[in-house]
Amino acid sequence: MGERITAPKGTYDILPADQAVRRWVIGVASEVFRRYGYGRLDTPMFEETRLFSRGVGESTDIVRKEMYTFEDLGGRSMTLRPEGTAPAARAYVEHGMHTRPQPVKLWYHWPMFRYESPQSGRYRQHYQLGIEAFGSESPLIDAEVIGVLAALYREIGLAQVELRINSMGCRECRPGYVASLRAFLEEHAVELCPECWERARINPMRTFDCKVRGCRLVLEGAPRLTGSLCPACAEHHDVVRRHLVMQDIPFVEDHRLVRGMDYYTRTTFEFQSAVLGAQSGVGGGGRYDDLVETIGGPPTPGVGFGTGVERILLALERSRSDLPSAQPPSVYLVALDETSRSEVFALAHELRTAGLAVELDHMGRSVKGQMKQASRSGAPFAAILGEQERADAGVTLKRMSTGEEQQVPRIEVLERIVEAGEDER
Repeated sequence: MGERITAPKGTYDILPADQAVRRWVIGVASEVFRRYGYGRLDTPMFEETRLFSRGVGESTDIVRKEMYTFEDLGGRSMTLRPEGTAPAARAYVEHGMHTRPQPVKLWYHWPMFRYESPQSGRYRQHYQLGIEAFGSESPLIDAEVIGVLAALYREIGLAQVELRINSMGCRECRPGYVASLRAFLEEHAVELCPECWERARINPMRTFDCKVRGCRLVLEGAPRLTGSLCPACAEHHDVVRRHLVMQDIPFVEDHRLVRGMDYYTRTTFEFQSAVLGAQSGVGGGGRYDDLVETIGGPPTPGVGFGTGVERILLALERSRSDLPSAQPPSVYLVALDETSRSEVFALAHELRTAGLAVELDHMGRSVKGQMKQASRSGAPFAAILGEQERADAGVTLKRMSTGEEQQVPRIEVLERIVEAGEDER
């Protein structure tokens, strides 16, 4: 036997038993997004590296140390998709969506790839649900985007969720703030970790991402961007807040909330769930009015969010005991003798064609073994065929919960199973 090969570090397999709750979450999300007018977008799993270096930002942890980048056979630098907004913006530009009625509203469910230390609910390959709305400067669409994510969390029953919001300002008011923040950081240089000092040099606002306790204590005294907002940004932020209240969405102002990408302007937000512990973020996003222009498109405002599916599932598992699970077959077919196996196979085909989920034995088990498998399968019925049933053109239908047996005509098997299922509901 050769050396055992396992999944790469930071990745995982999604087994059949894990699919039901995942598909349920995605299904609820797609319905919520539909109600808000978002259409599904799918893009390639890899893009040109410059899309992310230009779009996400050279100073971000994603670009500096987390991307899976490779050179293809044509000598081009390619990167596995680490986040969803830049690819969505690239698709918006490439397909001339700026000529369509604005805003263009898109949603996605994509795998993302980041080389980071695996943690609970965080993986090197993970899945995100997200939406992007391109073309509107209105603060009302910021409030709508936040409302979409709040609606998703509410409809799946995500517990103990708190919304935090901030404003990152714009091209007009941010430079003055960055200068004052850089001056503050220089005054406290000896108190900062080497990573923070490097961030301070490239993009001082990235220091708010630091998790080192000493740095966080220093940054408590840092100037706050909300105090430096220009009148237009201050008004935008105020309108967003008013329309969150209109949707009955409580929130907390958090001046540290800069998110992980350099493209954010004005609104940033994050939902946190207490059930996730210290790494409490479950989803968030914000406005990115300069991104489309940065990657070669026309000046186009935008706003969106991303929420990790694994983080959602972890929070649900910790707070709910009634999550959807894999559905058992409607019936398990049992052959009493070898001659009946072909009849059982034919009946399985008939019932599956009619829409029932059917299981049968393919391992040559004895009748006792087949009945044991019928019980393990969770099927409410076992349909038994033997010599007598073949002679009578019938099937013995056994209700697994009570052991009750009844011979029914073969042509009525489907109807009886469907009727019984409706009665139980």
